[in-house]
Parts: sequence; C-alpha cells; structure tokens
Amino acid sequence: MNEFMEAAVREAKRAARRGEAPVGAVIVKDGEIIARAHNLREGRKNALCHAEIIAINKACRRIGDWRLDGCEMYVTLEPCAMCAGAVIQSRIKKVYFGALDPKGGAVVSVIRLFDDGNFCHKAEYVGGIDEEVCSSLLRSFFKKLRKKKKRRKKRNKIFKLKNHKN
Repeated sequence: MNEFMEAAVREAKRAARRGEAPVGAVIVKDGEIIARAHNLREGRKNALCHAEIIAINKACRRIGDWRLDGCEMYVTLEPCAMCAGAVIQSRIKKVYFGALDPKGGAVVSVIRLFDDGNFCHKAEYVGGIDEEVCSSLLRSFFKKLRKKKKRRKKRNKIFKLKNHKN
C-alpha cells in the first residue's frame, strides 16, 4: 500500500470509529505529510466538514498561504463537487483517490471537474489507489449503519405496539 494512502486510510478509520463516513485525506508537499483529516460532518453538524476541506484548511495554515502549489492530496474516496472545487481553488497539483463515488464523485463518476478546461487551474488525478481497501471500509461502515437503522426501526415498531395496547 502507498504510504500516503495508508495514512489517509488511518484517517478514514478514525472517522468510522467516531460514527462518521470513513473518508480520510492527507496533503503532501515535497514528500512530507503537511495535513491530515477525516470526515467530521456528523460530529460538527456541518456539511462543509469533509476530510478534503479540513485537510486543505490545515495545509493552508501550515504553509501560510491559500495556494497549495506543488501539493498532492491522497483521499480514500473520489472527491465530491465541493471538494473537487476546493482542490481547484487551492491549486493542489494532483489528487490520488481510492474508491469511486458513483453517486457523488466529481472527478470521474458523475461529473469531471478536473477535466474541465474552463477553470484557472487544472488538477491532475489518479483513481483506484488501494481501491479495494478504501471500498471495503465504506461498504463495511454503511452495512453496519443499515443494520443499526433496521434494529432501531424494529424497536420503535415494538414500542409503538406495546403503547398502543395500553
């Protein structure tokens, strides 16, 4: 496994332990990780708290500039439109991502923002990096989430039946 994607996977696992969708991201400059992050949308109750956005914020603070020239991002899931836009705006050179996102991916799956020549910056990308590991994390997380929701729904139904009899 690529060492930088491995670091992103560790971040994704941290997200899963917090009940967040298991997406992790790291930003690398000159062969060194300068920012790490994972999803925090649920905990912070904020739609902007995607791993990529948090990592970009941290990297900007670390280097003292909004331009992340020469930086690369490793992320476990194909970036959405918001995150792909942030990559373009922050001038990240290249994005390596693991799993495809057929419902919201904005690199190759749903739309192709990085291939659009109308933006002032164009990010390079490579998908499918350690794809099975990244996909497996997501599948496992959402399978557990569906089971939990099913149990909760069943409990609520039983509770309603018991209260209805009284």
